[in-house]
Amino acid sequence: MKIKLHVWRQSTRTDKGRMESYELDNVVPDMSFLEMMDTLNEKLTIEGHDPVAFDHDCREGVCGMCSMVINGEAHGPKSETTTCQLYMRHFKDGAEIYIEPWRASAFPVVKDLVVDRSAFDRIIQAGGFISNHSGPKPDPNSIPIEPEVAETSLDAATCIGCGACVAACPNGSAMLFTAAKASHLGMLPQGQPERFDRAQSMVKQMESEGFGSCRNYAECEAQCPKGISIAFIGRLNSDFLRASLLEPVDRRGEMKSQ
Repeated sequence: MKIKLHVWRQSTRTDKGRMESYELDNVVPDMSFLEMMDTLNEKLTIEGHDPVAFDHDCREGVCGMCSMVINGEAHGPKSETTTCQLYMRHFKDGAEIYIEPWRASAFPVVKDLVVDRSAFDRIIQAGGFISNHSGPKPDPNSIPIEPEVAETSLDAATCIGCGACVAACPNGSAMLFTAAKASHLGMLPQGQPERFDRAQSMVKQMESEGFGSCRNYAECEAQCPKGISIAFIGRLNSDFLRASLLEPVDRRGEMKSQ
């Protein structure tokens, strides 16, 4: 296969950046998209040029690192697929492919296709955990959980934190990520004690990071590599509203100081 690549190049955070074009004529259809990028970098290195910087880790669709906007779509044209699971056979011989980083003010470009997604880490640090000590490992059947609840919680837990939802959203909203991380804990018995505090703290942190507001475009769901539903955004909105109306109490059940 022969392909022509148009790749975003940006040497530093403050660099203006530009698109540069490259041609490859030895692309094998069974290559993954990242293997094709490896081939490009080998070519650039041999020619004495700076290779393209891009994030990658597991290359198995689990880590969420392979963040690229390919021909205008987060992770490329194949639905519910990460960039590392995208293969060159999904493109035609002679295709022109445009590759850009995530575009969001909360995800500043570090270099080329690499963006700083530490804003997601800070949202998790704000409340995406259970602080109650559960003691020794309980018997699996000691806490009855309805199968539908468990399955829905697991659906939310499939979020890999890649940021495709933010890149796809016209407003650069992180609501789908935040909702998934809050919901998979809040739906289970272990996460109930902190459910409403969690919703408040995670949304507050999300807003402070500079993400845009959700307008229910549903582009996040359409381009999420795990197909996470925007119904979780509704759950988060409900929990946030209830948390805003309830009297705040601390873990001892006493009224917090005003």
